[in-house]
Amino acid sequence: MRLPSIRRSQHRQERNDGQRRLGARARPARRRSRRTPGAALLAAALTVAGLSAAGPLAPPAAAAPAGATATAGNVTGFTQSGNTFTVTASGGAKARVVVARADIFRLWLSPDGTFTNDPAGSDLATTTDFGSVATSWSDAGAYYRITTGALSIRVNKAPLRFSVYRADNPVWQETQPTSWTGSQTTQYLARGADEQFYGTGLRLGEWALRGKTVPIAVDNKWRENDNASPAPFYMSTNGYGVMRNTWAPGSYGFNAPTTLTHDEKRFDAWYFTGDSLKSVLDAYTDVSGKPFMAPMWGFELGNADCFNASNPDYQGDHNRLRHQTTPDVVGYATDARAADMPSGWFLPNDGYGCGYTAPLKSTVDALKAKGFQTGLWTSTGLGSIADEVGTAGSRGVKTDVAWIGSGYKYAFDGVQQAVDGIEKNSDARRYVWTVDGWAGTQRNAVVWTGDTHGTWDDMRWHVPAITGAGLSGLNYAAGDVDGIFGGSPKTYTRDLQWKAFTPAFMTMSGWGATNPSTGYQDKQPWRFAEPYLSINRKYLQLKMRLMPYLYTMSRVAHESGVPSTRAMVLEYPDDPVARGNATSGQFMAGDSLLVAPVVSDTSVRDGIYLPAGTWTDYWTGRTYAGPGRLNGYQAPLDTLPLFVKGGGIVPMWPQMNHTGEKPVSTLTYDIHPRGNSSFSLYEDDGRTRAHESGAYARQQVDVGAPTSGSGTVTVNVGAPTGSYVGKPASRGYEFTLHVASAPTALTVDGAAVARLTSKAAYDSAATGWFFDPADRSGVLWIKTGSKAGAFSVSAAGTSLPAAEPLPSSAPIDRSAWSLAYADSQETSAENGAAAGAFDGNPATLWHTAWSGPKPAALPHEIQIDLGARYAVDGLGYLPRQDGGVNGRIGGYEVYVSDTTADWGPPVASGTFPDTAAAKTAVLSPKTGRYLRLKALTEAGGRGPWTSAAEISLTGRPAPLPADATLVNAASASCLDRPHSATTPGTEPTLYTCHGGPNQRWTLQGDGRLTGLTGVCLDGANAARVTIRACDGSPGQTWQAGPQSTLRTGGQCLTPAGSGTANGTTLTRAACDNTPAQRWTFTP
Repeated sequence: MRLPSIRRSQHRQERNDGQRRLGARARPARRRSRRTPGAALLAAALTVAGLSAAGPLAPPAAAAPAGATATAGNVTGFTQSGNTFTVTASGGAKARVVVARADIFRLWLSPDGTFTNDPAGSDLATTTDFGSVATSWSDAGAYYRITTGALSIRVNKAPLRFSVYRADNPVWQETQPTSWTGSQTTQYLARGADEQFYGTGLRLGEWALRGKTVPIAVDNKWRENDNASPAPFYMSTNGYGVMRNTWAPGSYGFNAPTTLTHDEKRFDAWYFTGDSLKSVLDAYTDVSGKPFMAPMWGFELGNADCFNASNPDYQGDHNRLRHQTTPDVVGYATDARAADMPSGWFLPNDGYGCGYTAPLKSTVDALKAKGFQTGLWTSTGLGSIADEVGTAGSRGVKTDVAWIGSGYKYAFDGVQQAVDGIEKNSDARRYVWTVDGWAGTQRNAVVWTGDTHGTWDDMRWHVPAITGAGLSGLNYAAGDVDGIFGGSPKTYTRDLQWKAFTPAFMTMSGWGATNPSTGYQDKQPWRFAEPYLSINRKYLQLKMRLMPYLYTMSRVAHESGVPSTRAMVLEYPDDPVARGNATSGQFMAGDSLLVAPVVSDTSVRDGIYLPAGTWTDYWTGRTYAGPGRLNGYQAPLDTLPLFVKGGGIVPMWPQMNHTGEKPVSTLTYDIHPRGNSSFSLYEDDGRTRAHESGAYARQQVDVGAPTSGSGTVTVNVGAPTGSYVGKPASRGYEFTLHVASAPTALTVDGAAVARLTSKAAYDSAATGWFFDPADRSGVLWIKTGSKAGAFSVSAAGTSLPAAEPLPSSAPIDRSAWSLAYADSQETSAENGAAAGAFDGNPATLWHTAWSGPKPAALPHEIQIDLGARYAVDGLGYLPRQDGGVNGRIGGYEVYVSDTTADWGPPVASGTFPDTAAAKTAVLSPKTGRYLRLKALTEAGGRGPWTSAAEISLTGRPAPLPADATLVNAASASCLDRPHSATTPGTEPTLYTCHGGPNQRWTLQGDGRLTGLTGVCLDGANAARVTIRACDGSPGQTWQAGPQSTLRTGGQCLTPAGSGTANGTTLTRAACDNTPAQRWTFTP
């Protein structure tokens, strides 16, 4: 049940007795108003080494500032004191360049010439002293040059502007002086022709930001493109990142020029440079703090709910069964273990006014006995945390918007209080969940996406949101599994699958009667019926087995700032496909596993991008050679598309349901040999802060193998180095080598190992090897027995799986294309009809109307009917070729859909350069019959026009899925044969979708629409559509028509009276393009 809105001002002060009350979930106490700018400044044209300021200027999204805009003027003085360089300007302003390290510097501009206003202090920049650094400067005439050994910082004299170079290559360059008013400051940077941008915190949507304007502000809104935890940080493919040293809200427009605004009369920024995005993240987190190292139990699934419904202050359902007092949570823990379901922690007081039943310690102890840790949620503060942590033994804190919802420093300090409350009262590590983070939050907390919904659409934008957070150094970013509101068993299962490959995840119950049946408010994975129960268990068990791999990846984040959940661009920065949002629907879990979530109600996943190298399907062992896109991947509900990179080394634990349930007596290394590869395993006690004092161990594993064909695979395992409490003196080792043939010889440290004749014999043996050619296309199983030191395994005479080339997409035939819609076309003064954009003749063109008294304003769009369904993955755009320049498309969005009534989100967006050359856009592959190209701006900003000589597409034909449910758009119900009837003359009806055999249909190649046992849908009688034995008659010949219609006899399949209720029969009627006539085949 969703609880009513409650204002923070209505909250009464809590007693420090653990009776914590929550204010309004998803309703902030207050919101910061945003100001909008005054008149936009015209950027001067600039082209330097690929940097361009040409094009329309997108103003920052902030409010018309009071007072006139000012700049510093010309440079009148330049001095050096150590590594600080001070620049004096004619208007009285001063700027400081403080070089902290050869690759890091601070740029601070003070309009009044003083440097006393430093609101952030050391909160954001925790480390600024990196020791001595050699610097020098020179007067180059038009500018002063400051050199650091890694960088050259240029201070332009007239007027004062800054730029940064590495050797002679520009990194960033101001196109005009930084300006300010009484309430905000804006910097203007040139944008490179191919420059891409990433960062800005936990942004709920796509992570490639070129062409986007992103608010850097707390808004406590948690829908697509909102900011759950903004950060005043971004980085660029030009090799730099910047953190504005401020608590003030702002707005970043990654346009041409790039405009960077904050609502304060000062400019203060830390710049980080490097050879790669990874090195930039490393430098950024050197200053702002490395991501914290979570306890191992924090990687396990968490469960939040109110288990104290009898509390009079509780504002939910007081009659919830098994939720009356806090000890009731132990019953849920018992259920989890009875279901053999991995899970690691509970928040038993997460609900408005829930509180907890004293004594808390007895509940904490009872949960701990079942392998669960306890955390507490708070909406009012941490007055009792010393007792809760130090006496009762709680180990986690979740802050709520009702307490920290004002954001910025207030929220930041609240999280720090939670960290102190845990670490000053125990030897445990910090484990805090929060919204409204900022730069630096990565060192203290998990950021989560707030109060979201259990829908396919929410799942779609969560993938890039959580992945993109890592591009701001946020290693632990999460969202409630299947949201807090709504949901379904199917969306829950799909959402849990991919989130199991992220470091932290949690369920949130008590906020909606959703699953597994009406009346329940539970979203724990063990509360579902089959098949969902078993699928949930499968992925939670896999995460537990992957714990040493994922834990090591988070240690990498702790040391380098490079997140465990990685956007493809982090691993493949030179791949143009990986750099943009065409890969935002997938991610790398660490350096070896590629995860491509299924985020729609389908069993087929298209558009999985596999970069250069070899990639092996985790489930089948089928190996592909990248780069390219894998379409048509069969992904039934129990299958998450998951691939292992060639050379991947993945350490795995024995199966267990929680950390410490059993000793890791045998460690498995799952290896996909391909050339030379290595892995450095990290281990510690998993609970305490002893690792900060060096109590940890590492083990180096090096694999040598052929890159293809046959040869010897060698695995060299180093002796574990280092020590920690609980480190085993020795342990057994198992290796699973994914190879295509049995070796001719297998040795450990040169001694032959016995070959076993069956998997059963292998399982019962202490040492030995067994090759199973039927297991995932070939797996070589090896046991070495217990080892304390270094050793080597050699498999001679084996072969590697052959890698299949990925089928490439092809140009889509345009002969069947037709114009569906164009908002404007010039047909009077010239032949600028929209159909000229796809007629195959570059000499003709589409041009929007220009001969009338007032041309139509941008944006403009064209919609094309492709004549059939295609999986579309690329768009070609040829600007006009007649010598003219007007109408060249600048900013654009591309959409693909089965209907023009519902386009969904764009599959590509960006900005084309202002040239006559042919352009291409890589799309996030999507299947549909219709294309929509929307021109947002004109390149060069010349006028309100749009033109195109040719539009083309690449992709592949995409027939309608077979054996699929047929979902009606108006009712969201399925075409159903009542009681699975096959009797001729039975009328099918609309009924709630359940996916059973009586709701499965296939549109055959000859037009028959067949169901169970081969019966056909018959529309011979327009008033009464029935099922009959298939006879090939005209009434049984159906076509997939435009707008997702099904047609026979020139009419459309339609619910009687356009009804939506269960039991509504079907007719055929004149096609009218209403939702009642739209049908979707859903696998």
